[in-house]
Amino acid sequence: MSHDSTPPPMPGYTPPPAPGYLPPPQPPQRPNRTTTVLVAAAAAVVAAVLAAVVTARVGGDGEAEAAPTVTVTQTVPAGAGDTVADTGSDEATEEPAAEEAGEDSYGFDDTIVYDNDVEVSLSKFSRAVSSDYAAPENTPYAKFTIKIVNRSDKKVDASMMTVNCAYGDEGKEGEAIYDDGLDGLPDTSILAGRSLSVSWGCELPKGESFLQVEVAPDYESETSIFTGEVKK
Repeated sequence: MSHDSTPPPMPGYTPPPAPGYLPPPQPPQRPNRTTTVLVAAAAAVVAAVLAAVVTARVGGDGEAEAAPTVTVTQTVPAGAGDTVADTGSDEATEEPAAEEAGEDSYGFDDTIVYDNDVEVSLSKFSRAVSSDYAAPENTPYAKFTIKIVNRSDKKVDASMMTVNCAYGDEGKEGEAIYDDGLDGLPDTSILAGRSLSVSWGCELPKGESFLQVEVAPDYESETSIFTGEVKK
């Protein structure tokens, strides 16, 4: 009879695994809801701080402002109360039958007054055909005078003026005419209290009468749109 006996296992004791045996992997822990909420709240606070910094840089004393633009403030009859000396010359032309100005356009007999006290007006329309040496040559066109009156206290660079034309109901572009007496924009300045008249020509076929003329005294000014009928 054997006296050997195996003692019972100790409470809380787990025997070591046999060689070559690995315990089963533990299931992944689910994220703590409280921790997720705290992380999201912290991200929101950081985003708000960054937005405030960007706003502070744009606004306040360092606020970036748009370049000033000159807008049309009123219209007056062409030539009314004009006491400023004229440094240019007008050629005799035929006045057109002015079309009633719309909300965004003005008649040929209107004078556009900008808020920097610079005035723009058109006058003395007539028809002609460019010569063989013109650009473009042998082209019917409307000839008129653009007058810039500088009532401000600063000079105006006339070479920065822009002029564009369109004609007909479909609004076809009217090419500028360069011919004898039509030399384009002057390379000069209009001093304070002075004015300048420029002769201009825009392509206008013989069968068309409606003409649109867009003029801006400089690059920063709003474009004034004149419309009307040129007699055939």
